[in-house]
Amino acid sequence: MRTPLGNLPARQHLPVTAAAPDHAAGAPVLDVVIPVYNEEDDLEPCVRRLHAHLSGTFPYPFRITVADNASTDLTPAVARSLAAELPEVEYFRLEQKGRGRALRTVWTASDAPVLAYMDVDLSTDLNALLPLVAPLISGHSDLAIGSRLARSSRVVRGAKREFISRTYNLILRGSLAARFSDAQCGFKAIRGDVAQRLLPMVEDSGWFFDTEMLVLAERAGLRIHEVPVDWVDDPDSSVDIVRTATDDLRGVWRVGRALATGRLALDRLRRPFGDDPRDRDLPDVPPGLARQLVGFCVVGALSTLVYLALYMLFRLGMGAQPANALALLVSALGNTAANRRLTFGVRGRDRAVRHQAQGLVVFGIGLALTSGSLAAVHAASAHPGHGTELAALIAANLAATILRFLLFRAWVFPDRTPAASEPAVQEPALHEPVIHEPVPDQTPAAPHETAPDLRSAR
Repeated sequence: MRTPLGNLPARQHLPVTAAAPDHAAGAPVLDVVIPVYNEEDDLEPCVRRLHAHLSGTFPYPFRITVADNASTDLTPAVARSLAAELPEVEYFRLEQKGRGRALRTVWTASDAPVLAYMDVDLSTDLNALLPLVAPLISGHSDLAIGSRLARSSRVVRGAKREFISRTYNLILRGSLAARFSDAQCGFKAIRGDVAQRLLPMVEDSGWFFDTEMLVLAERAGLRIHEVPVDWVDDPDSSVDIVRTATDDLRGVWRVGRALATGRLALDRLRRPFGDDPRDRDLPDVPPGLARQLVGFCVVGALSTLVYLALYMLFRLGMGAQPANALALLVSALGNTAANRRLTFGVRGRDRAVRHQAQGLVVFGIGLALTSGSLAAVHAASAHPGHGTELAALIAANLAATILRFLLFRAWVFPDRTPAASEPAVQEPALHEPVIHEPVPDQTPAAPHETAPDLRSAR
């Protein structure tokens, strides 16, 4: 079903006052999450190195959060010791495994306006951290990812992992039309306001979490910034490559099916166009008209080509009028369905039959125009050529297309905005600290799972 566009506020640059010393005790600007499972040996050097780097280079208050995925070794003791010693370090304990589950839980409860995560092995050079989060702080982008596949990246890893990584990204490009270059690099950041809206839509709780988040963000029109990174493979990684690849392929199928059926209302994640009010409120132009015109023209051009091809095919075995009617009927059904989803942003099956019925009425008007043009051509000449028939049909279809857009916009898919009397939902300003209560994990696979007390162990 349709949801209002522009629910996310326009991006804002974080105020420079947030870096002042008197803000040190308040909410951090950046919250870096390190998901761990049985990492008693690597955790302490990782946290100390990251803490020293942020203390020396990052100009804003920060927090390092150790998200423990139900470790069974001494990881909890190491994390609690670090949290007791370093004021900027906190420890969260989750009783179920899953990197995606840990990131969703911690990010959802965090009060920081910029959220990031990195792997405990610190395979990525930390010098890329500030370039990663800078576009989010400035308000330029919504998400940022480190890319090992960019031309300027320097990567040290075996041929097997290189082949798997590139093959996986080719699968994403071919099946989900993904345009980002590296889905699985453990070096990502997201703005807090975007996370609050996007993460409830992400179902996966494991390694596919990153990919699903990026695909949904990209399809919703959010801006993803890519940073080339220097990356050195960890030879002692405990990741099960075969199982992870299998789970990822299942996730690709699930997300592709959800996108194809319109089950996800991604339009509610879109932002206003720019920060200048002149970009958002154009005089004498109804809201969404420009975007709808572009979408309608693209769909109309494609459906016209389909219509002409069908007409020429049907004309081989029947008369001009039956061929025109049948070709127009088939192309009209596809045109209505495509405009419903792509041009006017209507998702799901709600009112789909009614929309098709109304589209058939519009089809009838188009049929009358095109049939009338054919009748006029045959009245003028007893045996007109196919070229003459096509020219008349193109002219009639142009007039029918203009009328179809007006009827679609005003009658079939009218813009149902909330009533003026309804109170508007106030969005918190990005620079204002917002305390989020812990929420249950949104993963459908575990409906009875609840989030732990995220501020328990410090």
